[in-house]
Amino acid sequence: MFAKLEGLEKKYMELEKALSDPEVFNDQDHYRKLTKAHADLRDVVELFRRHRDAVRDIEDNKALLHDPDPDIKAMAQEEIAAREAELPEIEQKLKVLLLPKDPLDEKNTILEIRAGTGGEEAALFAADLFRMYSRYAELKGWKVEVMSESPSDSGGYKEIICLISGDRVYSHLKFEAGAHRVQRVPATETQGRIHTSAATVAVMPEAEEVDVEIRPEDLRIDIYRASGAGGQHVNKTESAVRITHIPTGTVVTCQDERSQHKNKARAMKVLASRILAAEQERQNSELSADRKAQVGSGDRSERIRTYNFPQGRCTDHRINLTLYSLDRIMEGELDTLLEALATAAQTEALKAQAEDSE
Repeated sequence: MFAKLEGLEKKYMELEKALSDPEVFNDQDHYRKLTKAHADLRDVVELFRRHRDAVRDIEDNKALLHDPDPDIKAMAQEEIAAREAELPEIEQKLKVLLLPKDPLDEKNTILEIRAGTGGEEAALFAADLFRMYSRYAELKGWKVEVMSESPSDSGGYKEIICLISGDRVYSHLKFEAGAHRVQRVPATETQGRIHTSAATVAVMPEAEEVDVEIRPEDLRIDIYRASGAGGQHVNKTESAVRITHIPTGTVVTCQDERSQHKNKARAMKVLASRILAAEQERQNSELSADRKAQVGSGDRSERIRTYNFPQGRCTDHRINLTLYSLDRIMEGELDTLLEALATAAQTEALKAQAEDSE
């Protein structure tokens, strides 16, 4: 591990030197790439230097243990104990930072939320989840763009698809895929009985042209008149678009925009992301279950979390974490929950890495 860290430090110093060259600064594209590479290494190099300083301090203080002055000897022993106590935590953090990076972590995310069992109450819960993720995105400084929506009669959503853009969106939201269950008393319930309903969430990295190759001959594109709410234009123009990817059977529809071209562009973006997500799922499934360094499978049918409103409780079943702060969670304060999931995934990855090295 430390040989690898020394190599990373050397690379970091080379990047530092290159960034100070005026000629490099004049080539802005190259300069940006070097700046990002330098920033990516900063945390691990700074932590490695902290570790090295702690080890040196221990060695220096060990030399003072032979000093005839008892006060100096006592201070040395105290310093050795303090620095030795730091090392395990630093080493654990270094191991996490050295784990292979998920190349998709930097990407924007397409989020799909669909009402599941529970009728109108499920559609209202889907709307609540959309609001929760939108508030979280707002707190993070991200942008949310609705790409397609299918409202329900009561103001909820049968389905809503949005693109969330910003810094490392996928790395934060990737563990949110699955079935979310809600337990609460619906507004229409006169007897005060608690109902259980569900919504499913899919989290897909936004696909770029280099990620997925979609051949025009593999597509069937149907244009038709939009239906449902949407203003007077709905039944007069053929602007709705349905795209079928024949090899995979993936179907995407979009009718939110008046423009056929805009609907087609949005549908293509969703289609590419679904194909990329399916390919990632296929690769993950090739790993045996006990070797998967991830929390959950991302399968929409997997129940991942329960939101119990009468008890103000939110429970994530994958990591057995219960938080009694449901009101704040529904307002988008998801960091505690998402950080716990990320830590659990890192623990799984370290365990798998340790088993591989045995």
